[in-house]
Amino acid sequence: MQMLLCYLSRLAQPQVLRSRFGASLVVASRSYADFTPEATFDIKKVDLHRLEEGPPLTSTLTREEGLKYYRTMQTIRRMELKADQLYKQKIIRGFCHLYDGQEACAVGIEGGITLSDHLITAYRAHGYTLTRGGTVREIMAELTGRRGGIAKGKGGSMHMYTKNFYGGNGIVGAQVPLGAGVALACKYLGNDQLCVSLYGDGAANQGQIFETYNMSSLWKLPIIFICENNQYAMGTSVERSAASTEYYKRGDYIPGIRVDGMDVLCVREATKFAAAHCRSGKGPILMELQTYRYHGHSMSDPGVSYRTREEIQEVRSKSDPISMLKDRMLSNNMASIEELKEIDIAVRKEIEDAAQFATTDPEPPLDDLCSHIFANDQPFEVRGATPWTKLTSTS
Repeated sequence: MQMLLCYLSRLAQPQVLRSRFGASLVVASRSYADFTPEATFDIKKVDLHRLEEGPPLTSTLTREEGLKYYRTMQTIRRMELKADQLYKQKIIRGFCHLYDGQEACAVGIEGGITLSDHLITAYRAHGYTLTRGGTVREIMAELTGRRGGIAKGKGGSMHMYTKNFYGGNGIVGAQVPLGAGVALACKYLGNDQLCVSLYGDGAANQGQIFETYNMSSLWKLPIIFICENNQYAMGTSVERSAASTEYYKRGDYIPGIRVDGMDVLCVREATKFAAAHCRSGKGPILMELQTYRYHGHSMSDPGVSYRTREEIQEVRSKSDPISMLKDRMLSNNMASIEELKEIDIAVRKEIEDAAQFATTDPEPPLDDLCSHIFANDQPFEVRGATPWTKLTSTS
């Protein structure tokens, strides 16, 4: 009996551990009522261009938001690691660009806008497909080219879509002017919506991007241009490929902000600030998110010929977006280690179930090849590879 009382008294007293980010981790057995419902955190100051004031230097996070962000970032991370595994097993084929390391960008942006707003990105699109409303099951099945995929198995890694999400675009930089077109529609309809148009540091030197800056500024379009600067484009460091690495200033006459893209709260507050700028009728704004990808540019790139393994490991140990959020929540009594482990286990199970579906679901039949050309139209005939081959397109 005495031993039992001793054990229970130890459970009642929280153990304080020291995390690798210097925060104190509180580990104890307690009810959810004991957790802190919200906390305010200092965040890194952003760099400004043509702006007198920027986003706030603090961010308030509720426990519910923190758990949601943690789960979403873990889901993206685990989903991408499973995609890596399936690619190496030759179950996923073709182009495949993974997003692990950059999770705070997608989750933070989504936290600063609404699902009624619009978003378009390049080919590193799996994370955005999830945050925009796609399911892990649909994404994994699309990667393996199955009927249950989010694009019916006909889009693959680079071409996934959901409501108000326009891909997933395979041509470098081509999504940026398309995003301006979506923003023009928002302004024309007067619906108080905006478009987020994303591109990478490798695409930032494209002429079509500067043409889009000009048109968007002239027409004061509600568009947030976001450069996800992951430092290396396809495999060339920004210092070697860009005469100016201050991408947030590239809009010249367009206001810009440079943000820590590894901190989900920094990204969220910056996105809220940018969205308010657009909705107030001031026109476009440019954001540069300084982030980092752990994998190579694509699965064909080992990712260590232009950077060292030690550099990658240093970023993982000092700036990992998931670890940063986890430490904040634990050190402020917003969650327990056991609770976060339960989320990790649930996420792994969801990924494994989705991978099982993605490897057993049937491939789309040849008859579906020409379907879904138009969103809402009567069936019509499409000529096949030869004049005597006929296919039918249905919406």
